[in-house]
Amino acid sequence: MAENRMNEPNEPIAESQESGSSKEKQETFSAKKEIFSWIKIILLALVISFVLNHYIIVSAEVPTGSMENTIMIGDRIIASRLSYHFHEPQRGDIIVFNFPDDESQKYLKRIIGLPGETVKIKDGKVYINDSKTPLKEDYLRETPVGDYGPYTVPKDSYFLMGDNRNDSFDSRFWEHTFATRDEIIGKAEFRYYPMPKLLK
Repeated sequence: MAENRMNEPNEPIAESQESGSSKEKQETFSAKKEIFSWIKIILLALVISFVLNHYIIVSAEVPTGSMENTIMIGDRIIASRLSYHFHEPQRGDIIVFNFPDDESQKYLKRIIGLPGETVKIKDGKVYINDSKTPLKEDYLRETPVGDYGPYTVPKDSYFLMGDNRNDSFDSRFWEHTFATRDEIIGKAEFRYYPMPKLLK
């Protein structure tokens, strides 16, 4: 009987040690599970970001004033890579494209001349296909000046100009005058900084 009484106090101690060990294992498993959960979230975010930026949108900060006052220096814009999967580029569209003279650079301009058209600029006004009426351009920053052209736009190519017409390095001055269809990356749709604005 005495032997039994001596053993009795030891039993709960053994149980306590097992319980502590079990808790430690559960905490370790929980921590590992948390880490793996965060790794999966981060990987998923990276994959989504890659897909968005390479196949769906272009996010860019505008470094020059060539598109003022439509788009200002420092504005951040979103362009859709998918827009021209459904329809052809239109006159008046603002596009992000690979600069024809150096395709490592991305430019932002407005489409003025479409494939097959003739573009002539007289006293700053744009005339398409010998029209007597100049192109209506309500988006211009100031009254444009100068005579340029005529330019005949090749097949699958576009004549591009900035909205800040008197201070824009555009198709009028490039060595390769026109941007090809393949050089167009996407249509600029939205300014998200400093204030949200639809681009048109």
